[in-house]
Amino acid sequence: MDLYEKDPEFAECFAHFAFREIVNEESRQPDPFVRDLAVLAALIGCGGVEVYKERLSQALENGFAPIAVKEMTYQAAAYLGYGRMLPFLNAANALLSERGIRLPLEGQATTTLANRLEKGAETQAEIFGAQMKKAWRAGRINRLLAANCFGDYYTRKGLALSERELITFCFLMAQGGCEPQLIAHAKGNMNLGNDRDFLIEVVLQCLPYIGYPRSLNAISCIEKAAEQ
Repeated sequence: MDLYEKDPEFAECFAHFAFREIVNEESRQPDPFVRDLAVLAALIGCGGVEVYKERLSQALENGFAPIAVKEMTYQAAAYLGYGRMLPFLNAANALLSERGIRLPLEGQATTTLANRLEKGAETQAEIFGAQMKKAWRAGRINRLLAANCFGDYYTRKGLALSERELITFCFLMAQGGCEPQLIAHAKGNMNLGNDRDFLIEVVLQCLPYIGYPRSLNAISCIEKAAEQ
C-alpha cells in the first residue's frame, strides 16, 4: 500500500486500530460476512470510494458473494441518491469484471410495476408494524417510498430482509444528518432480530471509516430506539 511508503506512521496507527484493535475487541463480534456488509455499506454512505475499492477487493477474496455486492449497492440509490451511488456501482462492476465474473448477474426482482406498491407496503409493515400498510396514503413521497424504496429494492432476492435493514442503518449512520430516520431504522433492525448490542457492535466495526461524531450519534439513536 502506498501509505506505508509515504505515510508509514499513520499507516501503522490506522492498521492497528482498524484491523487489530477493533476486530479483536472482547465483545460480540459479527461474523465476517456481516462485518464486510456493514463496512462496505458505511463506506458507500460516507462517500469513501477509494477505501471501498480496497475493502471490496479483500471481501471478494474472502468469499463475499457478488450478488450481495450488487444488491447492497442498488439499495443505496434509495437512501443516498443515484448521484452518490453510481461511483460505487461502477467500482463494483470493474472489480467483478476483473475477476472474470460475467455481468449482468442473474435478476433478483420479485415485484412488477403492477404490484410494487402493495408488496412494498407489506414489507414496511413486516419491519415496522401493521400500521405501515396504509402509511403510503399520507402523501406522494410516502407512496413513492413504499413503491420504490421498499417495493423495488427491499423485496429483491440476494439479501435477507434483516440484512437489507442493516445496510440501511449503515447508509444513514455514515451519511449523517438523518438521525430521525436512523432511530426509526434502528428500531426496524431490532424488530427483525438485529438487537441493541448487535447494532452497537456494527457501529464499532464502522468507526474507523466514519469517525467518532457519526458513530456516537448512531449509538445515541440506537439507545433511543431501544427505549421505544
